[in-house]
Formats: sequence, C-alpha cells, structure tokens
Amino acid sequence: MRFVDDEESKNKYKEFLENHERCNFQQSLEWAKVKSNWKNEIILAEDEDGNIIGSLSVLIRKIPIFGNLMYSSRGPVCDIHDISVLKQLTEGAKQLAKKYNAIVLKIEPDIKSDDQVFRDLIVELGYKIKDDAKNFREEIQPRYVFRLDVKNKTEDEIFAGFHQKTRYNVRLATRKGVTIKEGTREDLKDFHKIMIETGSRDGFIIRPLEYFEKMYDELAPTHMKLLMAYYEGQPISGVIPIMYGNKTWYLYGASSNKHRNLMPNYLLQWEMIKIAINNKSDIYDLRGVSGVVDESHPQYGLYRFKKGFGAEFTEFIGELYIPFKPLRYKLYKFSEKTFRNLRALKTKLRKK
Repeated sequence: MRFVDDEESKNKYKEFLENHERCNFQQSLEWAKVKSNWKNEIILAEDEDGNIIGSLSVLIRKIPIFGNLMYSSRGPVCDIHDISVLKQLTEGAKQLAKKYNAIVLKIEPDIKSDDQVFRDLIVELGYKIKDDAKNFREEIQPRYVFRLDVKNKTEDEIFAGFHQKTRYNVRLATRKGVTIKEGTREDLKDFHKIMIETGSRDGFIIRPLEYFEKMYDELAPTHMKLLMAYYEGQPISGVIPIMYGNKTWYLYGASSNKHRNLMPNYLLQWEMIKIAINNKSDIYDLRGVSGVVDESHPQYGLYRFKKGFGAEFTEFIGELYIPFKPLRYKLYKFSEKTFRNLRALKTKLRKK
C-alpha cells in the first residue's frame, strides 16, 4: 500500500482508473480539483510487483468544532471481492485518519445493495453500513439510480428499448423545432439561469455559477460537455454529461418553466445516450431517483421519466463508515441532521 505523491504516481493512477471496469469520475484527479475546498489523498493497493490493483480517492475537510471528516465518493476501484486489496485500502485510510486526526471515514460506493459477499467482507474489516436511506437528502450521493446498459449496442437497439411514450416525446421535441447544440464555457451562464429557475420550482439548493465554470475548466472537453436545447433561438433546457472511462453520467440538468410541453428534456437525454454509445461506454447512468416508488410521492415523476428510457432501477449499498471518534461523530451527525432539516424548512417557507 502507498499513496499518490508525485507526478509519476498520478499518471499511473489515472491510467489505472480510466481502464478499470469500476472506474468512476468522482474518483479522478480532475474531480478532486473541482472539489479543491477539500484536501485530496489517494490510496493505492499494489501487488507483489508494485502494480496498482486497487485505489481509493479520499477527500478530507475540516468540520468546525468536530474535526476532520474523510469522504470517498464511489470508491473503491478494485476487485470488490478481494479482501486482501480491501485490507490494503482500509489500512491506508486508517493511516490518513491518524495523520489528519479524523473523526470518521465515509464511503458511498456504486456497489449493489444485494452484494452479500461484499457486505460480509466490509463488516469483517470494521465498517458499518447505513441501510435506511430512502430520499435524496439522507446521503451525499444518490442510493437509487437508473442505469442503462449501452455496451456494444446500436442507437436503433437502444431507442427500441424506450417506453413507447418516451420515443413519442423524443420525436415530438424534434418535430416541434427543438434543437440541441453543444455549449461553450460562456453558455454556462444561460445554463445557470435556467438552473436557478429549476431549483426554485423543485425546491433544491443551486450551486453558484463559479462551481460549474470550475468543472468546465477541469473536465471539458474530454470528460465533460454542456448540451443546450433551444426553441426559436432561445435556450429552454440544458444538461451536463460526464464521460470517464467506461461510463457516461447525466450529472446536472436544468429546464425552464417555458415550453416544457415541447419535451426538450427527452431529446437532451437521447443526445446524451448517443454520446455514451459513440464513446463506446458500457453504462449510461441517469443518476438519482427516490427510493420510494409510489405514485403519490412528490418525486415519482422523476422516477417515471428516467424509467422510460429502458434503464434498470438500481439500489446501491449506501453509506459505509468507520467512526474513529464515535462520540464526536454522533454529535456531528445530530448537528448535521438538524441543519438539513432547518434548511429544508427554510426552502419550503421561501416557496410559499
């Protein structure tokens, strides 16, 4: 086990990540730069010949009063059923916890909830599993997503797998004159204006424009695109897909209150799926939905929208964590929950 600590090890890590079947953009060096308000450490597991066989990118941040928090989004990248590799990565995490006097390590891997072999291994290594999250606000990364298998498939094969109504809406958008263009960094301003409109309508917090500009600077054009939908020359919707390794993700989307009847969001999804196919991705990830699959749930419309693209409803294992300072971590969790509830209440009151 060792850490990424120079340009040579960075290059070797990047090559390993991009070519691994469990690759995730949130484990990348580029994404760590986007999250530069966190310190980044990357743990490497190695075989006897010094070859990289596993990795865990960890973000570290000072939490006022409580201490440092260690967080890894969508790691580890390795054979998740090889306990020797998982031991190396966990040992590295424990070393970092001592170095930074951390209160906890939190990991949100993209490993399916029903993977009992992994569950048993991770518990044996001292991790706890948070198994009760259903809604978006309960974890940092979505536990429930839709994933579309696009490996070695043609556009016609994928399109035929859409729900009939989804195919109709994609065609409707084109027929009604909606056009899609790839945006530039400057077009992020239009995207962000529409994003503010979306957040106000749907009740979620919007990141500042500077955050999206930083994403663009670090990831575009190789790993990020901005796609904008136009009607009569005016921007009405936009999306940000991320392409990394063997996957493509729908990361952000924004839609105006105007011209929603033209179904621009359906056409944008189809354009992102075509990007995934052309990039020879294995998976197109539509990202999060609520785990409450009920027509009366306020987010059921999002579930129905993503399901229409023929993707698989996928439940991940959720949050894994090792509390290095259990009492302090409990106090932190209580304060965090209180803050989120107050923020949600403030957003709700603002909408009235």
